[in-house]
Amino acid sequence: MVAFLARQARIATPLMPLRVLRSRNVTGANLVQFLLVVGMFGMFFLGALYLQRILGYSPLEVGLAFLPWTIVMGTMSFRFTARLNLRFGPRATLIPSLVIIAAGLLVFARTPIDGTYLVDVLPAMILMGLGTGLAFPSLMTLAMSGATPADSGLASGLVNTSVQVGGAIGLAVLATLATERTEGLLADGEATAAALNSGYHLAYLIGAGLVVAAIAVVVTVLEPAPQASEEPESELDLAAPEPAYSEAA
Repeated sequence: MVAFLARQARIATPLMPLRVLRSRNVTGANLVQFLLVVGMFGMFFLGALYLQRILGYSPLEVGLAFLPWTIVMGTMSFRFTARLNLRFGPRATLIPSLVIIAAGLLVFARTPIDGTYLVDVLPAMILMGLGTGLAFPSLMTLAMSGATPADSGLASGLVNTSVQVGGAIGLAVLATLATERTEGLLADGEATAAALNSGYHLAYLIGAGLVVAAIAVVVTVLEPAPQASEEPESELDLAAPEPAYSEAA
């Protein structure tokens, strides 16, 4: 990534002109998204392993177990997030959504080896659905608000790229740390299920910590997106502008 940025800064026609990163909202929104998807992807992958290897779910049951997350996320994204962004602004909407995501990860970090779906899994799924359904549209709005019309396509592509890169790197790191934790406990004589679950819990806690770091970025870096202009106060505001020349001329 460092080599890519160095290369883009030197060539005449860069794939990603670095001028787009001068905007605090573009840079901040991508950094927040990078940190956010680490925990989210970690819960997708390691949460599925928990359901299969600890609770004994089949692949189909794992998919159905994650379905509430998808339903809640879609409902929030399509019906409520836009209204909240218009009323309170995307930055004000983003902060509580990240708090909800961190809470979902912390709830999942307490799942026991003999857990039940309704008590131990479903609450975390609902919280993650609420948080992600609010967070991602707000992040996109903030990222696009900091880009010029000429760079709008670049800013949109950059946001999507940060999701893929953050998810890939973050999942690799979390899976590695979880595996090391599990192997250490197995070497100490811990039961397999308990060792696996402890490794998963470590990954969720790290993900929650990164979401807290994302909240700090929102508070210190991101600026409120410009609000849409208000409607004209009277019909006179809709009148055509006066000509530049005088009637006498």
